Amino acid sequence: MAFDLSSISKTKRVRAPKIVVVGQGKIGKTTFAAMAPNAIGILTEDGADAVDANAFPLASSLAEVYAAIDTLINQDHDFQTLFIDSLDWLEPMIQEYVCKQNNWKNIEQPGFGKGYVAAAEEWRNLLSGLEVLRSAKGMGIILIAHDKIKRIEDPLTEGYDSHVLKLHDKAAGLVQEWADVIGYAGYRIFTSKTDAGFSKKETKATTTGERILHVEPHPAHCGGNRFGLQNMPLDWTAFQAALTVAQS
Repeated sequence: MAFDLSSISKTKRVRAPKIVVVGQGKIGKTTFAAMAPNAIGILTEDGADAVDANAFPLASSLAEVYAAIDTLINQDHDFQTLFIDSLDWLEPMIQEYVCKQNNWKNIEQPGFGKGYVAAAEEWRNLLSGLEVLRSAKGMGIILIAHDKIKRIEDPLTEGYDSHVLKLHDKAAGLVQEWADVIGYAGYRIFTSKTDAGFSKKETKATTTGERILHVEPHPAHCGGNRFGLQNMPLDWTAFQAALTVAQS
């Protein structure tokens, strides 16, 4: 391609979003994804029985996940959104696939972190396939993951705990870089100090049960987005309304 002034164009455009939803189990992440327009799921864990959604048969290997993605790319259909539930159950499949490709007994065998480097390359292949699906069919992508608490050592402040994706660091970094929106799903929590005796105070937490999708960056949890979205209820209708305003 020749690069000259006639090749210049605007970079801003409206495309289907790439979303990662992270949080504790049974908070409503799958329900949120299933509410997206004409959603179809690739399930790597058996936990969506109570959710009214279309889905491929439960995947037991990375090859089956790839087969489902290829089906959506190459066949005609009316689905507008793909969700994968969940990434932390998908990760062992990726590691198993890489080990078979390299004749390793497990992901640790090659030593010096080489197994996780190879797994990261396969994560890139997966995300590239999702990009092809998004471009070819205009489908939105929602990736669901459970969370874990990780100690963060920051040279600018004291160390602190944070809720992060329940994935190996290399995989988590790739997924977060790929996403347009990273939302941490959690309950709205209130804390109060009570007298515990002997001049000591005890912190107690309560909640109203309200579920929040935290899409703004915060040290206590993963989160962020490219649209200027603010924290909102964990509800697809609320998310879609906010995204529509932001994109317009």
